Amino acid sequence: MLDIEKFYIINQQFMNMAGHYDRNGKPCSLVRELDRTIIVDKSPLEILADSIRCIGFDLKGAIATAKWILGDISMCPIMVNPIHNICVFATKSAKHEDAMWFNPEYIVRTNGFYLKTKVTLRNGLIITVPCRLTSFNTKLQNADQLKKITGELGSNPLSFVLHPRREQLLKSQKRSRKKIKK
Repeated sequence: MLDIEKFYIINQQFMNMAGHYDRNGKPCSLVRELDRTIIVDKSPLEILADSIRCIGFDLKGAIATAKWILGDISMCPIMVNPIHNICVFATKSAKHEDAMWFNPEYIVRTNGFYLKTKVTLRNGLIITVPCRLTSFNTKLQNADQLKKITGELGSNPLSFVLHPRREQLLKSQKRSRKKIKK
């Protein structure tokens, strides 16, 4: 029998989670860690929000930051804990109750299976995801990029130099030429 918990914070053992309904029809989550599986009495989005809130941030800000780093992509991954480098991505829009959330750290291999994807996790578990292989691999790659960039920004901050637009440069050059002619 699975353990039922009222509260859960995503940690370094987290592999994936999916929306689930209990016998009364209440939304909850099936959470898999490396060595155990539990049912949490909250939806996946509530678990994400609580986990991010525990380190002093919020879900909306984490999504906005991911979009700022990766560009305005749809269904962007979310950095849950930059201190422990925990990033997750969803197989569907986060608003769907049946979206599955994965930690790319524990994905060993992905294979196409008709129009679905078979995901092999580090503990040997194989999960079939209702998502095309190319779509799943793109989401996996985006999550890996977010982890890499966020880790790099945290350990080695960069200086950004904004280059003015070419049109503005041309206008300013024309103005300076007019001043010289006078």
